[in-house]
Amino acid sequence: MPPSPDSPAPKGRFRLAAGAVVFAVLFAGFSALGVWQVQRLAWKQDLIRQVETRIHAAPVAAPAPDQVVTRAADQYRRVAVSGRFDHGRETLVKAVTDLGPGYWVLTPLATDRGFTVLINRGFVPAERAAPAARAEGQVEGARDVVGLLRLTEPKGGFLRANDPAGDRWFSRDVAGIAGARGLSGPVAAYFIDADAAPNPGGWPRGGLTVVRFANSHLIYALTWFGLAGLCVLGFWLFRREEVRRRGGGV
Repeated sequence: MPPSPDSPAPKGRFRLAAGAVVFAVLFAGFSALGVWQVQRLAWKQDLIRQVETRIHAAPVAAPAPDQVVTRAADQYRRVAVSGRFDHGRETLVKAVTDLGPGYWVLTPLATDRGFTVLINRGFVPAERAAPAARAEGQVEGARDVVGLLRLTEPKGGFLRANDPAGDRWFSRDVAGIAGARGLSGPVAAYFIDADAAPNPGGWPRGGLTVVRFANSHLIYALTWFGLAGLCVLGFWLFRREEVRRRGGGV
């Protein structure tokens, strides 16, 4: 006579099957997340290698405004450009560096190739924010600039929006600064972080670009794979308990 549907054996088999499905779904999900993090790790390591190559390479000509510039291909590329600074239209952007709090000094450079590019000439502390406090560094005439190409930083910083009307800037927003300063003609969509070549009088201080990438993908991958392994252990313990409750039956 077949066992009643209400008997312990069918109920036990149902619980075991349902548990197997749940643990299988969890195992598959955690394993997929682990594989994804391994792929992200490979991508991040390749990105770091590319950037390391770029920042130590010989400088190339800064791209013209009509050239496509992307984060993947151009961020932190070492570039060179020549022209004349328009110190009267510089912009101070809030900054915190290894030298303490202060400002980045972004100055338009009218290049000898017919376009304008914003140059982050470097850092100044608050007491050097006024151009008169660093007059020696406000050099006129033709200048050659070498630095790292950086993509625009629109809108502002964390919880601090740029305020063009109030001339308060928390990020290096190329379009916003160009509009606020009335820059005419073609303007590059990126800015350049000047290298550590000293300015007269020592300010602004260039070469402070921080090239650092968070890379916790290996830890994340091990965490997900560890959870997948716990699913296997959890199912083994669950099955053992089910077998024990059914008196050792299958």
